[in-house]
Amino acid sequence: MRGAKSAKWVAMAAVVALGATACGGGGDSGSSGGAKGNGVVSVEIGEPQNALVPTNTYETEGGQVINALFTGLTTLDADNKVVNAMAESIETKDNKVWTIKLKPGYTFHNGEKVTAQSFIDAWNYGANQSNAQQTNPLFSHIQGFSDLNPGEGKKPSTDKMSGLKAVDDSTLQVTLTAPFAAFTSQLSFTAFVPLPKAFFKDPKGFGEAPIGNGPFEMKGKFKHNEEISTTKYDKYPDASKIAVKGVNFKIYSNLDTAYKDLVAGNLDTLLTIPTSGLATYKKDLPGRTVDQADSAVGYIGFPIKYNKAFQNADLRQAISMSIDRQTIADKIFLGARTPADDYISPTIDGYRKGACGDACTLNPAKAKELYKKSGGLPGNTLEIGYNSDGGHKDWVEAVANQIQQNLGVKVIAKPFEQFQTILNDLDAKKYQGAFRMAWSMDYPDMENYLRPIFSKDAISNGSNYSGYVNEDFEKLLAQGDKAPTHEDAIKTYQKADDILLKDMPYIPVYFYTMNFGFSDKIKSMNVAGHQILWDTVKLS
Repeated sequence: MRGAKSAKWVAMAAVVALGATACGGGGDSGSSGGAKGNGVVSVEIGEPQNALVPTNTYETEGGQVINALFTGLTTLDADNKVVNAMAESIETKDNKVWTIKLKPGYTFHNGEKVTAQSFIDAWNYGANQSNAQQTNPLFSHIQGFSDLNPGEGKKPSTDKMSGLKAVDDSTLQVTLTAPFAAFTSQLSFTAFVPLPKAFFKDPKGFGEAPIGNGPFEMKGKFKHNEEISTTKYDKYPDASKIAVKGVNFKIYSNLDTAYKDLVAGNLDTLLTIPTSGLATYKKDLPGRTVDQADSAVGYIGFPIKYNKAFQNADLRQAISMSIDRQTIADKIFLGARTPADDYISPTIDGYRKGACGDACTLNPAKAKELYKKSGGLPGNTLEIGYNSDGGHKDWVEAVANQIQQNLGVKVIAKPFEQFQTILNDLDAKKYQGAFRMAWSMDYPDMENYLRPIFSKDAISNGSNYSGYVNEDFEKLLAQGDKAPTHEDAIKTYQKADDILLKDMPYIPVYFYTMNFGFSDKIKSMNVAGHQILWDTVKLS
């Protein structure tokens, strides 16, 4: 998912950037925070990029809210393992035709019963290119997806994918174009939740006050740049397992401000401790911090297709070899990050320690040699864009200084006020400089670190901001999808990963560790895929 607080192809995407999200700034609105005992907790998020429509939410900010409002067929548990949520059972004999039985008792917040058709209608909407939904590529494995996506300038001849069938109200049959063993994992992402009939009558209005089927329902409308308030949905089948009575998502424009609010008791949950707090957060929040492995990877990306200056792979490798990743991890993040040596997170099956080799190892002499061989940059100048609302200033400026010193080029760190601003400029192909980006898994599978960010399809509907295309990479992705076993798929995806490591459309810089804290209103909580597991939150 985009952003770790970001990423388009985002689990929360991501398109994906953790810390990438807009954070910090709002302050206490008086509707949440401190007040122990009222059962309502506040959570820091940044301003979501779009209105709150599940199929058009591909970053961690909006994704956090969608996760509270909706329940899908599968979800992640505290160990990041895929488990059934609204699905009673999911069966297949060939990884191509899947039969899904729904649990009874689920209704949308307006009382409408959730049925198999509720999922079909939602997925067809998300998959239709006419609706321009950001998660569109996630539906590409379903038979009939190509009919809804004939290409730019062409109109779909249908609005339904042939691979979706409601056998009855509680039975959904899904036929894929080819076997895809990771399908149940993919279903855990929020793009695959159901939608009520009300959505299709007014999608725009729905995004300001969504009607979900999850543990919490909207309390009023989306207050942009301020707050999104929810209250517990008492008719939710597992409502008795959820202690929290409401969640107020407080929108910040500065992560440091959010941290100060957390320490002061004006905020209850902060999922990313800013760099300014890493030296003191355990002391500031005694017994109320958690440090755990995270699925996100932080990058420096290049708009290869849209700026000829970045089209030489030697140039990109030269920049990578001028970065001292260990110093960034130790000095800027105080050990709260680890140097990246692969495009795949260490938390995912398929990660290979040291896969990046020399290209991700500091070597100023070799970097200068490759830079000279590549022909260099116009004006011998590099610009790196980043969102200043996500706590990225320190590390991006440190990387800029390293490249400048080790490569002998002028480097400018360019701040964008909000994460959504740089995302929109990248979507519109407006920004031509290098850029900070991150990816947090949508679902726990190696494929999710490849296709959503680097595939051809992800250029127009995904997080391929680079515009990168490699046909051999595309072929290996397709072969990995069709592999008969998870182990066979990994071996093929690793070959695709090797192509990326050679071409380096993005530079892997660091792996995230999730360092988060909570107020004394909360006794304990679990987070998976950068999403709060609400049934694990225990109140003081």
